Amino acid sequence: MTRLATGRRRCLACGAEQAIDDNEPVWPAGWRCPACAHVVAESAGIAALAPELADTVSGMDPSSFKLLAEVEDEHFWFVARNELLAGLAARFFPDARQFLEVGCGNGAVLRAIALSRSWRRLVGSELHPSGLAFARTRLPDVEFVQMDARHIPASAAFDLIGAFDVIEHIADDERVLGEIRRALVTGGGVIIAVPQHPWLWSRADEIAYHERRYRRGELEEKLQRSGFEVLFSTSYASLLLPMMIASRLRGRGTQTNEQVEREFTLDPRINGLFMAILRAEVRLTLAGLRWPAGGSRVVVGRAI
Repeated sequence: MTRLATGRRRCLACGAEQAIDDNEPVWPAGWRCPACAHVVAESAGIAALAPELADTVSGMDPSSFKLLAEVEDEHFWFVARNELLAGLAARFFPDARQFLEVGCGNGAVLRAIALSRSWRRLVGSELHPSGLAFARTRLPDVEFVQMDARHIPASAAFDLIGAFDVIEHIADDERVLGEIRRALVTGGGVIIAVPQHPWLWSRADEIAYHERRYRRGELEEKLQRSGFEVLFSTSYASLLLPMMIASRLRGRGTQTNEQVEREFTLDPRINGLFMAILRAEVRLTLAGLRWPAGGSRVVVGRAI
């Protein structure tokens, strides 16, 4: 069991910290620092901690959120992955009650996490307000914040943090992991998902503004350097890897943006078949099976 998070928010202007009360947001809109009087910007009723980067092509193209919002509730890859991530949170951190998702996008994973148990605090952060607009419609009672993942102004405020296909978009990924560690209580949990295998690099990675695909063991090493103990590590989408390899090799150097986007709009029969395959993989993973290769890597860690 992790100890209860009784954290502090930090002013991005002067570094001063203030205790967070249970009955207030971690980052209230319009918050004024008691030390330097810096006032946090506000956008559509939420705190904007990095307004200069909002909806810029930074890490990803904000226009992608609309396409993702249209497909991620039904697409096999997203649906099965949500079940895996919520299942790992339940397996390794059943007592966690204060959760932050870094880079929550449209809120699809956050909704799965929200439905998995009763939470004292749920927070979704995202650099781009265009993603938060969709997330807020899905989860009107959740706290959201516009934030740069390289600057998480909180200390020991959460007992579980997730970043799902986020840090591969950021050049200094270890800085993000260090910020996550500071925002967690000692003993708190982290779950990170990233694309895997540099040899799978394709036009799809370029369109997604990826900085890298991770080598096996790379994310684990970075987590350990950032103050985490690795509890579990596995590939995801392993059973469908041969089809992914064939698709990437076939389109390498020739794929257009439109061809990549068509991967999100499958024939319902194919989508249903792939869904069944990945859900079977997820059940085996949650039973403890670790897959050596796959399109993604998912790592579970504990703050030490």
